[in-house]
Amino acid sequence: MGDYKKTLNLPQTDFPMRARLAQREPLMLARWEKMKLYEKVQAARRQRQRFILHDGPPYANGAIHIGHAVNKLLKDFVVKSRLLSGLCVPYVPGWDCHGLPIELEVEKQQGRPRNADQAVRFRQACRAYAEQQVAQQKADFVRLGVLGDWQRPYLSMHKKTQADILRVLGDIIRRGLFVRKTRPVYWCSDCESALAEAEVEYQEKGAHAVDVRFAFAHPDALRRACATDKDLSNSAVVIWTTTPWTLPANRAVAVHKDFVYGLYESSAGLLVVAEQLADDCLSRYRITDSTRVASVHGHQLLGLQLRHPFYPRTVPIIAAEHVSLEAGTGAVHIAPAHGIEDHHAGLDYGLKVDDLIDQRGHFRAEVPEVGKQSLAEAEKSIIATLDKQQQLLCCQNHKHSYPHCWRHKTPLLLRATPQWFIPLDEHNSDGHSLRHQALRACGGVKWIPAWGRERMHGMLLGRPDWCVSRQRCWGVPMAVFVHRQHGDLHPRSAELIERIAQKIEGHGVQAWFDLSAEELLGEDEAQVYQKANDVLDVWFDSGATHSCVLAQRPELSRPADLYLEGSDQHRGWFQSSLLLAIAQDDQAPYRQVLTHGFVVDAQGQKMSKSRGNIVAPQEIVESLGADVLRWWVASTNFSAEMSVSKEILKQTAEAYRRIRNTARFLLANLHGFDPQQHLQTPDQLLSLEHWLLDTARQLQQEIIADYEAYRFHRICQRIHNFCNVHMSSFYLDVIKDRLYTLRENHPARRAAQTAMYHVVHAFARWLAPLLSFTADEIYQHIPGAKQEHILLETEWYDWSALSDDKATTADGTISRADWARILAVRDAVSKQLEMLRADNRIGSSLDAEVHLYCNEQDRFLLADKLNNELHFLLLTSGAEVHAAEDKPAAAVAEQKHAAAVAEQDLAVLVQVSQAPKCARCWHRDNSVGHDRHHPDLCQRCLGNINAQDEERYHA
Repeated sequence: MGDYKKTLNLPQTDFPMRARLAQREPLMLARWEKMKLYEKVQAARRQRQRFILHDGPPYANGAIHIGHAVNKLLKDFVVKSRLLSGLCVPYVPGWDCHGLPIELEVEKQQGRPRNADQAVRFRQACRAYAEQQVAQQKADFVRLGVLGDWQRPYLSMHKKTQADILRVLGDIIRRGLFVRKTRPVYWCSDCESALAEAEVEYQEKGAHAVDVRFAFAHPDALRRACATDKDLSNSAVVIWTTTPWTLPANRAVAVHKDFVYGLYESSAGLLVVAEQLADDCLSRYRITDSTRVASVHGHQLLGLQLRHPFYPRTVPIIAAEHVSLEAGTGAVHIAPAHGIEDHHAGLDYGLKVDDLIDQRGHFRAEVPEVGKQSLAEAEKSIIATLDKQQQLLCCQNHKHSYPHCWRHKTPLLLRATPQWFIPLDEHNSDGHSLRHQALRACGGVKWIPAWGRERMHGMLLGRPDWCVSRQRCWGVPMAVFVHRQHGDLHPRSAELIERIAQKIEGHGVQAWFDLSAEELLGEDEAQVYQKANDVLDVWFDSGATHSCVLAQRPELSRPADLYLEGSDQHRGWFQSSLLLAIAQDDQAPYRQVLTHGFVVDAQGQKMSKSRGNIVAPQEIVESLGADVLRWWVASTNFSAEMSVSKEILKQTAEAYRRIRNTARFLLANLHGFDPQQHLQTPDQLLSLEHWLLDTARQLQQEIIADYEAYRFHRICQRIHNFCNVHMSSFYLDVIKDRLYTLRENHPARRAAQTAMYHVVHAFARWLAPLLSFTADEIYQHIPGAKQEHILLETEWYDWSALSDDKATTADGTISRADWARILAVRDAVSKQLEMLRADNRIGSSLDAEVHLYCNEQDRFLLADKLNNELHFLLLTSGAEVHAAEDKPAAAVAEQKHAAAVAEQDLAVLVQVSQAPKCARCWHRDNSVGHDRHHPDLCQRCLGNINAQDEERYHA
């Protein structure tokens, strides 16, 4: 047997089978940085239409986690896909650099600042720490292959940005949307500061649920309201609360004016509770001998006076709509200092707002019964006092959802303190409130997924005024002057803020802290007005970036085309950005808002150190490479929770390998192909190449549509299907014979290479937004002249000269519908071949031959159109087509490996070929052995090695 290997065109490529991404990717990053890829990409599209994705700033504290990676990679997918759509897409990453977590880290090193000199050093340390964190996080994001202006990111601690944040505050003050109020705000005693709504999370918390008597100060007034002659001297309204520590601040008891309340005589006295809740209440108090002596509507109780259960004062009964019949007694104790609804009720009735608790969460020393005690200690004291004075009817352990600090994970309190607010319901000159304008603007934004609109709408409806002042040291100072006595803003605040902003722009925020009031106001006004000591809420910093970043960077513009963050940002950045943009210039800061879910483990559990289920992106990159992480993010439906685990990543790596293998086959078989010399024109292509190019063109249209709609997981499915079904299982299998056995320059072989050349160019573009490293690696191995980097290609691949909607060959013989039928027939044959292989009757499908019995239409397609090339498509050594009526029924019935496919009107009979095997092409053919010089070759191979070209038209 001769050695015919040298007569074959075997694949060759430097594109490695083993990706070794962890080692190769850093080398590619170095190349991209050296060539200034971001700058070149922007320059190539400078005159194009712009698409602005505004980066929501991550917080500059700690290494990035898997959620950070998901967010930045989704943004990268958007940026790169829009670049390939021909748009100019600048991407300016940013960081939030102010706020408590950084302060806490610095406090660990040098303690809390207690004077001005310590505060200066403290801010310097905070800045240095934030710079270190930004550098670390930036390196991790760059390692993921995220393309952006990493040399010029925006930081909230940049002097220019800090000055512009203040300018936003000045605009809001100018529009009358900045007010000082004393009202309850979420307060963290660990932070010693007010918190924003977005800094609050709810967790289960154990509590004491108590039922407390508020005795009537004037029982006769109750008797008159009830129109009864009964002695009501030992009567009391019963309240139920899960926060007994708020009782020292009680200033009223609220009922609902429309509820019916019963007076129940019992061993515990005469108790007033809502009739609908009476059975539950009396059972809870273990009272079995009660009698209802009267009923009264809530409105009849209004104005009656009650005795505070342990302080020597009386409190009124008032009406409140938030009183419900879901739990409790139908009566609610009102502490205007410690509840939003209580505060509103207090405003309606002019109730006193008590300032009993200090910033550390302890009662002030002068408060009777509980002075200097923590809330937990005070609660025990209060319950003991109630019990001692026989005002406690019941005390039970109770679990409920309770607000906690998102940093310290400790319970919060609602504490009434003087703070600065952006009011949501005060009307402007147009008669509209900020809440109304925000709701209206929300309707004009495209939300992805669509439920985001309702989520934002509900949150805007329910949120209180925005408390924007913080009692901290590190942040953008609230650079205003307030009246020393009544706390009002200086009437020229907006003008003064601009002057202060100019100083900060030149010297940083320390310029404000060093500034004396006399310097700006003069001696006389400085006696009346003093500097505010607070800093702005960090959500104000990030919410202002529509003005401080989008409106300031020349390559950007507002409103942004897209904001993209996790679904928790409906409460955070999406909302703060919307409110500030509308407060400043009456328009939403974004046209589209896309949200993604959180990352969980394979069991759907939240990731945490205690569970040991954290999957760090750095570990994935070091072991599997960034492109495997990128493919996992892309292939997961981000609109829901995103599951990740080592096993899931292992499956992702396997899917990646299939994509890489497809690319490698294409590149290896382009060895020796010079597009300048060998590229074939459409009329020189075979039917199979027309089918492939038409399939690829259709697929590209679908992929582009999915990129436009942010359906990245569907793109992954399409690419995976293209690699597995259209390429590996069909086209690449079929053309191996043509590629390997025809002479190198045979027109049919060059036709296949031409199709592969076009497809691999398109394939690299499809992958470029998702598998950025691999796509560039593929691109660099494509023969012929091309750009320095794939992203310097400014469009998706242009198929216009290669395929049309009719999807036919040059002579119009085989249509798109014909190919669908051919593939269906091929699938039916493949199933029968697998049965033969499973029985060990054949090894390769070339060991078989097939007989097809079909209708006239199929016969015309499979026999007349394809002629003698059908067996190449079926990957068998022979294929014959017969009329359906010629089917040998007995033979088919007895033939174990034959099957009739009724719905396709097709019968398939596969048989083991008895012909000898060609040593070169491995087909079985009776012509093998006819040539005495080459007895191991079939007639077809003999012609090919002797330059007597076989003719191919279809396959």
